[in-house]
Amino acid sequence: MSASKLVLVLSENWTLTPPRDIRALVEMAVVAEDAGFDAVMVSEHIVLGPSAGAGGVMGNPRDYAMPGNQDPAMPWPSSLVLLSAIAAATSRLRLAACAVIAPLRHPLLLARELGTLDLLSEGRLVVQPTVSWHRDEYEALGVPFNRRGVLLDEHLAAWEGLWRDTPSSFAGEHYSFEDVYLEPKAWRPDGPRLWLGGESVHDRLLRRIVRYAHGFHPLGQPSDDDLTLLRDGLSAEGRDLSELELVGGMRAVFPDDSSPSPLEPAVASLAAQRARGFTTFCIKPSQFIDEIARYPAWCREVVERVGAAGA
Repeated sequence: MSASKLVLVLSENWTLTPPRDIRALVEMAVVAEDAGFDAVMVSEHIVLGPSAGAGGVMGNPRDYAMPGNQDPAMPWPSSLVLLSAIAAATSRLRLAACAVIAPLRHPLLLARELGTLDLLSEGRLVVQPTVSWHRDEYEALGVPFNRRGVLLDEHLAAWEGLWRDTPSSFAGEHYSFEDVYLEPKAWRPDGPRLWLGGESVHDRLLRRIVRYAHGFHPLGQPSDDDLTLLRDGLSAEGRDLSELELVGGMRAVFPDDSSPSPLEPAVASLAAQRARGFTTFCIKPSQFIDEIARYPAWCREVVERVGAAGA
């Protein structure tokens, strides 16, 4: 089995770094690269509305932001701008833009931004496009929430031609363009690496993965049925599950709502994920430490312990 790859989650670390100190996140990425992490991950919202916390705000502020559990005032700096700064400060680290809410932009604009970042970083960009969940955000931007799935499908189809063809044309229900020249293009002729995922492997997601994905990054742990659907769907189109990078996570086990988690349960969870074929694992530092001074040593410890656990 391949050696484990570690992804440092840089979003939502506001118990560890001040929300306006964006440079601290760039510095954290540099430290992670030096320690042996493979990638950093940054997620996004453009705006939040009052319903962002409709399900009840997370009990422990170190936990992951999930649909309906976050304070509407939670900071979300621009993921692509932040990753551009990280690209300039690092040389090896992959840059995971997860998740990019594609339907909130025009596919030409987003193809330009993603392609430029991928070229700047010499092919280190990983993009996980998503429709997301927050109706208030769509309404604020004037985008129809109930059409977001179709909009994402058109983004993916339009990007495929834009990365490859000069000039490029596309005719969809919501977007269309003819003989456009998108230059310079992304680092590879088929564009940045794409991860796709969701809460379950539904039919539309499966079609996207089979056609476009280089990796599968689900929200939470996929069921055995999900993995069977994924394996069978890929096989039907001449692909194999082994072609996909399977992305899991090292989740915290908080003793209470005011304390970070010990690292041991997160490391112990990897064996079962590896047995299912997962090789890449995300971890958010603020779930495990509260003092930024401890962060460099913590990065080294995570790399060492994950390596030892997989040996």
